[in-house]
Amino acid sequence: MIAKKYTPLVFSFFMALLMSGIMSLVISLFNMGFISGILLLWLKAWLFAFVVALPTIIAITPLVRMLVAKVSANH
Repeated sequence: MIAKKYTPLVFSFFMALLMSGIMSLVISLFNMGFISGILLLWLKAWLFAFVVALPTIIAITPLVRMLVAKVSANH
């Protein structure tokens, strides 16, 4: 098990993994369609997207929390 103090990083990892996978698949299919070799092209795009997504999510999380606090009714 991973220690509870790492929960934000674990959340960021899985969010980046899933969102980069979904978005890279959708964009790859939109741009190229179901062509031969699409799986390999998508996996390369996914890897690149994940490398960008993970540090981005970690970096912008405090900003997003602040924006949510400002627009939420409980502020």
